[in-house]
Amino acid sequence: MSNLLRYHSGTPAPRIPVLTGREKEVLLLIAEGHTNMEIAEKLFISSTTVDTHRKNLLTKFQAKNTASLVRMASESGVI
Repeated sequence: MSNLLRYHSGTPAPRIPVLTGREKEVLLLIAEGHTNMEIAEKLFISSTTVDTHRKNLLTKFQAKNTASLVRMASESGVI
């Protein structure tokens, strides 16, 4: 059964966090290279709210920065 949770290379499957719909929207826009202000304008929310979503995403993915967040989200199939 544990073999089902592993890739063919033998490494453990990445942990995929549960994201809200808004977090997914913000994550996709971050991955597209948009700034917090641009994301705020597109989603009709404040840039502070975008920053909060970004921080929550970093925490959920246990990422140290935005680049690693996008890489981890891509590798896990979230984006």
